Amino acid sequence: MMENVLPAIYLLASAGFILAVKWMNNPATARRGVIIGEIGMLLAVIGTLLRTEVVEYQWIFIGLAIGSAIGAPLAYLMPMTAVPQLTALSHAFGALASALIGTAEFYKGAIPLGFPMGALVLETLLGFLTTTASIIAFAKLQELMPTRPLTYKGQNVVSLSMLTAAVVIGGWMVAAPAPPWAFPAFIALALLFGIMLVIPIGGADMPTVIALLNSYAGVAAAAMGFVLNNRLLIIAGALNGSAGLILSIIMCKAMNRSFTNVLFGAFGQLQAGPAGKTAQRPVRSATPDEAASILDSARSVIVIPGYGMAVAQAQHKIRELYDALTKRGVDVKFAIHPVAGRMPGHMNVLLAEADIPYDKLLEMDEINGDFPNTDVALVIGANDVVNPLARTDKTSPIYGTPILDADRARTVMVIKRSMSPGFAGIDNELYYMSNTLMLFGDAKNFVAGIVKELSGAH
Repeated sequence: MMENVLPAIYLLASAGFILAVKWMNNPATARRGVIIGEIGMLLAVIGTLLRTEVVEYQWIFIGLAIGSAIGAPLAYLMPMTAVPQLTALSHAFGALASALIGTAEFYKGAIPLGFPMGALVLETLLGFLTTTASIIAFAKLQELMPTRPLTYKGQNVVSLSMLTAAVVIGGWMVAAPAPPWAFPAFIALALLFGIMLVIPIGGADMPTVIALLNSYAGVAAAAMGFVLNNRLLIIAGALNGSAGLILSIIMCKAMNRSFTNVLFGAFGQLQAGPAGKTAQRPVRSATPDEAASILDSARSVIVIPGYGMAVAQAQHKIRELYDALTKRGVDVKFAIHPVAGRMPGHMNVLLAEADIPYDKLLEMDEINGDFPNTDVALVIGANDVVNPLARTDKTSPIYGTPILDADRARTVMVIKRSMSPGFAGIDNELYYMSNTLMLFGDAKNFVAGIVKELSGAH
């Protein structure tokens, strides 16, 4: 009987995963997608526990208890502003699980040479390198280590040599019985390569790194499915891997960069030169009451959030500003750049937490044409994604990067603590334009000041 029940459970779980990916394509159906994905995962766990290979449950329940004790506090205590860090940790745990299962299967000695061993090699390689790479990504995002690229002469040669050595040893294990030292050496090289993969990557590229590591973890899970002859793992891993890869491609297009440039270009390192000239160029600034007066007379406003909004945790004050303006009949929209923040969708998550209506969150391609007819573009903590040099200066490292056309609005107001550059380490020409006003201060406090002035005006 169980032989008929298990395929049905796995089929329903697979359908749940596919529908989850489909529904999470749209903010309006994303909640439904999360729920159906959770149901699919529950079915997958139940189906796995019912397999005849399970002979006793005590270790499974011990592992479940330990995992829950770690996961539940992380989910509840981690603030929404730290979602990128939580995502990186999730990738590390998932990849480590795949790698450890592959290690156990290897030492059981039941994996034949050829394709089965090749799947195990791929699983453990991607699993272990994703584990350490994700931990380094977490440390950078949490600022436990420098967020700038950490580079040295010949770094790419060293990194690629490690990967090549791991691949050679892996190929050896696939083709013929390898000596006892081969697999531990293979694991060590994979772990080291994961570290070397991420330390030279700067904060500007972290959204792409997060998506790419998600893809690696998915492929590792799919390979594990081949090792264990589990079709559900193959389907779920393939979905995860392909989704992460597609998202990585979208991120690279959004930055006008290639995978190799992201992985080996050390983009995001602060540069001397233009950034050092900021104090010599005059800018126009405004106070909260002056900014409130401009917004009060506007008929259309586009808000552009960035990582500075997340740092200041200003999303709830921005919701208050949205409410105050819409009560005055102002058309308020939000422009979301694909790489704003520290992970794909970072701004969407924070604004959704503050109950900003989904239909007001517009992607770059949808909203760029509206800027020339917009009274005020309000930039809150965004930098490189609104820098006009991406369109005008062929010598700039961000030249060709698609940006939000904030500079084409009638008035631009930028809330920023100082004139310091963004992740790209270059000056932002937007700050010096004749239609720009700099609003210096903490984003949360400055928006609160604007809301207070608007409330006092009526």
